[in-house]
Amino acid sequence: MTLTSPELSELVARDAARHRVLTGDRPTGPLHLGHYFGTLQNRVRLQRAGVEVFVIIPDYQVLTDRDVAERLEEHVLGLVADYLAVGIDPATATVFTHSAVPALNQLFLPFLSLVSVPELSRNPTVKDEIRHSRQDAVSGLMFTYPVHQAADILFCKADLVPVGRDQVPHLEVTRTVARRFNERYGEVFPVPECLLSDAPLLLGTDGQKMSKSRGNAIALSASADDIARLVKRAKTDADRHIAYAPETRPEVSNLVLLAALAQGRTPQEVAAEIGDRGAAELKRVVTESVDAFLRPIRERRAEFAADPGQLRAVLAAGNARANEIADATLAEVRTAMAMSY
Repeated sequence: MTLTSPELSELVARDAARHRVLTGDRPTGPLHLGHYFGTLQNRVRLQRAGVEVFVIIPDYQVLTDRDVAERLEEHVLGLVADYLAVGIDPATATVFTHSAVPALNQLFLPFLSLVSVPELSRNPTVKDEIRHSRQDAVSGLMFTYPVHQAADILFCKADLVPVGRDQVPHLEVTRTVARRFNERYGEVFPVPECLLSDAPLLLGTDGQKMSKSRGNAIALSASADDIARLVKRAKTDADRHIAYAPETRPEVSNLVLLAALAQGRTPQEVAAEIGDRGAAELKRVVTESVDAFLRPIRERRAEFAADPGQLRAVLAAGNARANEIADATLAEVRTAMAMSY
């Protein structure tokens, strides 16, 4: 089942405390505005509503499309700083790393037995990742990535998983694993539901998908000069009149949307206000709006980043909590499989 934000709001309003959300980000670089408007602000909203939120940093998954995990510790601690800066509260949310929870990999083995090779081969998300891989050959880790993700989600019995539309096939593997395990060994896992964000797609400054690796993303930690530089080189078009028309004017519309999100207004309002003043005025508005929006996040992040001991303490507490839950789930799985010798 796939839920939209309005459906989620109704679900949470009925009984927030009974739900668990599992979400996370690969530690490959700083988080950016696409992450914020796509998922981060929704995580904070769910947390504040009383939903139990688990945020995984899947450090092993960095190896799915890389030969080595470069600057891994720096990226992991950077993610924790990003989370704290946007409002994730470690007093109520569990922030942890995959590698620190051995039971996740113990769960992976029985889960892998529940999915066939043809099913993994047909997964469109896996095929797309393989197509864009920087490696000469596909590793077994990349091929089985959806089953690793199933272990990440099911260990804490999460029933809601925020995803983009491109990740829905991955979550369907998790749903399949949960159903088949329950059918074979007895009811242990909830079958999680997709939570699709209603946030519009935010493109990078080059008009392509916003990505850390493309160099087209405005990081949450970006300085005023960084923002100005990235927006200055953003693509526009020859039409001086500024309008919000994503289908026919995607680059201009993306900049309008960026300013609107930063200002908390509609894109139509922003476009109408700029009118015939052209791309230069549009870029000025975007630069100032994004800088004003990011300034408090940037300042909080700098404070957190200056104290790596605090960041490690957040992870230590989250890892301990995740291990406690994962060990209990693994014990339940072993009992269900008649493997508690």
